[in-house]
Amino acid sequence: MIAIKKAQKIIQREIDSVAASIFSELVLSLEKDTNFNLHRLYELDYKNFEVAVEIIKEWRLDRYYASKVKILASALYVEELQQH
Repeated sequence: MIAIKKAQKIIQREIDSVAASIFSELVLSLEKDTNFNLHRLYELDYKNFEVAVEIIKEWRLDRYYASKVKILASALYVEELQQH
């Protein structure tokens, strides 16, 4: 679950960044089983693009891993801030 932890750090430390927004959207779509615009991944630099791909792989492997809960909380926080 290395990618999930990397994305969580980005979401928490760079809350207003494009990467944080995209990671939050990705995590929320995976958790809520909703559509995600894959084109958004191309807005990431290559390193973060690789992290996003790894998140998808990790999520598929273990949908109920404890780290997922932490990143989901971070993603929900970003979503709430963006709505205000």
